Amino acid sequence: MQLKYTRGTFQLMKSINRSSILNMIREKGPISRAEIAKQTTLTPPTVSNIVKELIESKFVIETTQGTSQGGRKPTLLEINADQFYVIGIDVGRYKMNFVVSNLFGDMKDTTVLGIKEHPSKEDLLDTMKKGIHTLLEPERNDPKKFIGIGVGMHGIVDVEKGISLFAPSFQLYDIPIKSELEKEFELLIKVENDARTMTLGESWFGYGNNEDNIVGVNVGHGIGAGIMINGRLFHGESDIAGEIGHVTIDLSGPKCTCGNYGCLQTLAGGPAIANRAKKELKTGRYSRILDLVDNDLEKVDGKVVYEAASAGDEFSIELLNQTGRYLGIGLINLIHTLNPESIIIGGGVSRAGDFLMDGIKETIHSRGLTKKAKETPIILSKLGENASAFGSCVLILEEFFNKH
Repeated sequence: MQLKYTRGTFQLMKSINRSSILNMIREKGPISRAEIAKQTTLTPPTVSNIVKELIESKFVIETTQGTSQGGRKPTLLEINADQFYVIGIDVGRYKMNFVVSNLFGDMKDTTVLGIKEHPSKEDLLDTMKKGIHTLLEPERNDPKKFIGIGVGMHGIVDVEKGISLFAPSFQLYDIPIKSELEKEFELLIKVENDARTMTLGESWFGYGNNEDNIVGVNVGHGIGAGIMINGRLFHGESDIAGEIGHVTIDLSGPKCTCGNYGCLQTLAGGPAIANRAKKELKTGRYSRILDLVDNDLEKVDGKVVYEAASAGDEFSIELLNQTGRYLGIGLINLIHTLNPESIIIGGGVSRAGDFLMDGIKETIHSRGLTKKAKETPIILSKLGENASAFGSCVLILEEFFNKH
């Protein structure tokens, strides 16, 4: 499937001057050519020539006229946001979330596909392709508008090669996501860890957009963190930076999918909440959970625990508070190691809201080394369940705007 802007689109952005002008229009538009020249220290003729190129390429459009400073009213410029679309994919444990975004991160389309219980590499790749083909149907979206596809995948990802090295929830190794999708769609493909894409999404369109040093923590079936230092994602030497779900919290704790015992995600991930609830209820404890599942403990999951807590069930409230305290231990370790400006919590478990946050904040306040450490802002994701998918879109937008 050869699409219109596959080549050239990103090549055109490689000039430093062109990139700086495009980003100024993105961040401060509508803006005049004269104001761009003033703020970039480029000469007016240079700005005019580059802007002419950007308009001809349909990256930028002229819009309403600005206020006159004594002469002719200046024509203002802004990004032609709906001329280009990007697909972002969040590969979860049970479903794949697909979003279509324009250049400003506005959602234009979305679809969700289920993932089978024990998928093979081929199953996952086929599901990705099916979702992408659905979004590229001409009666749904103009295929010529699409410039790239970003994928957020849990576990260890080789970002350079676009390979999922290890997806612990599926027990799969070496999934060639980038090469397979490139063959099928001939678009720019970028693959990244889902916690990092969540952090990227928040840094562009969420609560982290005014900060350069943040940590995003994705709490779902597993737990991972995206670390942003000086406005850039930190990967570590072999792409495992941020795997806080596999930090040991309890040496005698439950066995994790990674093979170790007592990892943070065995105590604070979604399945851990359900497992603790079942274990307690088997001892005879009463909870509204039992009514919600008709006394069938196999139906107990994190969502049911949250529903019971919302209905005032003390057992469920304490269970979620305890989960927050476990998470708080992981987060205070991050605070003492990285000292970020803020930590943003996302993922399915984060929907527990204050039930979770109360335990987190209590732990950080009691264990923080300094007053400032205790006061580190802990915020729930602004982008919610779409944070990782939007962040996957940003993988492509970063290339488009040459923001590195």
